[in-house]
Amino acid sequence: MADAPDLTELLADAPTNWGRWGPDDEVGALNFLTSQEVLRGARSIRDGEVHTLQRLIGDPNGDPVWPSREPAVREVVFDESTWDSDDAPQFPGGLHYADDKLVAFLQGSTQYDALGHVWYGGQIYNGYDARTTVGKLEKASVEPIGQRGVVGRGILLDLARHWGVEAVEAGRTFDHTDLEECAEAQGLTIEPHDILVLRTNHLKLFFEQGDAFYDDFCEPGLQYSPELVQWFKDKEIPNLVTDTIANEVTSDPDTGVALTLHNALMRNLGVVFTEICDLESLAEAAAADGRYDFFYVAAPLKIHGASGSPVNPVAIR
Repeated sequence: MADAPDLTELLADAPTNWGRWGPDDEVGALNFLTSQEVLRGARSIRDGEVHTLQRLIGDPNGDPVWPSREPAVREVVFDESTWDSDDAPQFPGGLHYADDKLVAFLQGSTQYDALGHVWYGGQIYNGYDARTTVGKLEKASVEPIGQRGVVGRGILLDLARHWGVEAVEAGRTFDHTDLEECAEAQGLTIEPHDILVLRTNHLKLFFEQGDAFYDDFCEPGLQYSPELVQWFKDKEIPNLVTDTIANEVTSDPDTGVALTLHNALMRNLGVVFTEICDLESLAEAAAADGRYDFFYVAAPLKIHGASGSPVNPVAIR
């Protein structure tokens, strides 16, 4: 393949939402999730069934992470063995306690990306100077998303079941027409402002293959096209949620460009990305009763200046 085009060239004519919500906006397409959208989402609740979507941090079977990152490490600070020592802390009444800490990449588990997480051409979301990321994200960090929260109507598009596979294979690409076809097969209509939740079950292969999972690493996912980006803009999609590590095909098979949609959707349109979700219990429930819409509630941790944050989204049916 010829040298990959630069993103400034590839996305030269791509639509943006910069300035749509003013020059100081830092939450992008989440602005579509008004109070009316919260109420619309709440109408998807039928019986109060709750599904949490975070993958376990510190899973004994392993934590799937982006290849350049390491899984979280939990370190014990205090436990009962601490009091085997004569210099252990003493509290009136004889209190003992456990304490531990987590050393982790903020985007090494189920997480929200900040809108300032990726960029090209020296500008992040909404036209802020990329130099505002030096040392910390002064603009478009994850903190405003955590302050705001993400609440609305979620819809599960179970691509793996739709295609009759246990897990979508590495490198498989799909687009908005596939999403529409999956929704139609599920008796569902993708409506403006829906939070899209895409199930591939691809990370099942991580738990089966171990380290071999990362050989020639290329996850399945949405593939960039001008038509797909325009579809996201026209549908005013606020949040893309998947069970893969990157939410899109890792490397575009046509252009060779890595993570094009992180830029075309997140950096340009302000679509917020949520990654590495565990959608299995939600998918089983939806397959059992044919209901694929639900009330979606999530709020990443409020971490000042951070480019991402762990989260435990909740789907209520």
